[in-house]
Amino acid sequence: MNTKSISTTPAGPRTSLKVAVGGFGAIGQKVAARLDEGLPGLQLVAVSARNTERAAAAVAKYRNPVPVLPLEGLAAVADVVVECAPAEVFLRMAEPALRAGRTLLVISVGALVANPQLRALAEEHGGTIIVATGALLGLDAVQAAAEGEIHSIRMITRKPPGGLAGAPYLVANNISVSGLSAPKKVFEGNARDAVIGFPANVNVAAALGLAGIGPEHTMIEIWADPALDRNTHTITVDADSASFTMSIQNIPSENPKTGKITALSMIAALRKLGSAVRIGT
Repeated sequence: MNTKSISTTPAGPRTSLKVAVGGFGAIGQKVAARLDEGLPGLQLVAVSARNTERAAAAVAKYRNPVPVLPLEGLAAVADVVVECAPAEVFLRMAEPALRAGRTLLVISVGALVANPQLRALAEEHGGTIIVATGALLGLDAVQAAAEGEIHSIRMITRKPPGGLAGAPYLVANNISVSGLSAPKKVFEGNARDAVIGFPANVNVAAALGLAGIGPEHTMIEIWADPALDRNTHTITVDADSASFTMSIQNIPSENPKTGKITALSMIAALRKLGSAVRIGT
């Protein structure tokens, strides 16, 4: 082996990554505030919000106040763009970030599934798409099983009716979840169709599909359950390497469609980016 070509010079300390948060709702506010408090190797440099005045007033109180920029402008100032916005504005943030070769950390995984061209855009320009675990669990195990053969994946989601109200699938099919006295199954099908019909409710289904055998082959049931005050997801995986069942009960955030753990998942993913030690697949 030619050792002359191998450098033994220490690489030196890690440089700080500049982070911008797109979306300033229940998730975005928590992520931005934690970045301002301090995460190793990361620096908050901007946020974007629908209500710019309210966001500007909030970030003015930070230790290190940052500007409120349009979604399209975040990639110009940041190494990492964190997507915490409604799915309908996803592309306004994602496309500029990937064209600029940035890292895009997403929570609207359904929008990612609906726009498969973004993978090619990332590859062409050297960008990276990171899907946060969000309100789910066990994606490491699913990814590991997918290196072998997965026979089937099924997820059953149960939510308080208020967490599903207004979903496009319910509206289109004239399905009411108000005044329920017993659990009601409102959807059964694959993950791709689930995230189209419930874009603000089951991004976890898209993440599960991408981690395993694809959204088209990942089967989902969605139930409105008036007896629940937490969002629950139960996943059953049958593979040649293991068979396992996982269940999680998420406490809703200020937005009943989203669990509190979702924002914490984004923060954990960011912490991993700036850390010298990374746990998990």
